[in-house]
Amino acid sequence: MTKLTHLDDKGRARMVDVGEKPATQRVAVAEGFIAMRPETLALVIAGGASKGDVLAAARIAGIMAAKKTSELIPLCHPLALSKASIEFAPSETPAGLHIRAEVHVTGPTGVEMEALTAVSVAALTLYDMLKAADRGMEIGGVRLLEKSGGRSGDYAAPPRSGSFTAAPRGNKG
Repeated sequence: MTKLTHLDDKGRARMVDVGEKPATQRVAVAEGFIAMRPETLALVIAGGASKGDVLAAARIAGIMAAKKTSELIPLCHPLALSKASIEFAPSETPAGLHIRAEVHVTGPTGVEMEALTAVSVAALTLYDMLKAADRGMEIGGVRLLEKSGGRSGDYAAPPRSGSFTAAPRGNKG
């Protein structure tokens, strides 16, 4: 079993000391999905939601969340991010929106948590802005899709089938 880095020898939570680690370019990509009724998706695509441009609000919320991750997740380091982006891709089957976050930093620790937090908060913002039309929306499929940089090297998640499938790359809806 791999030793958990956020626990000391006595099992107590601790922030990992990254002071001696070299600063390297690190990138993380995360994804998620918010399922909704087809009528709700049509509202989003047409820009007809009563609260305004829900995709713009969710994009800004996701970017802000990436920047504030260390304030939300107790043992994360504050990082000076060089990039945080959110993309959306509509899906008809199942009806909903794929969410993809990409985060970059040059630093001594990775940005996986920042990308995952960005996707999660973007999805929650979509729910908040659309709940008047559809309280039955479901958020799921949040996962690290890929990461590069750092001592542990590169990672790419295996393809997934089922209701929470990955969005096509390059779609910047």
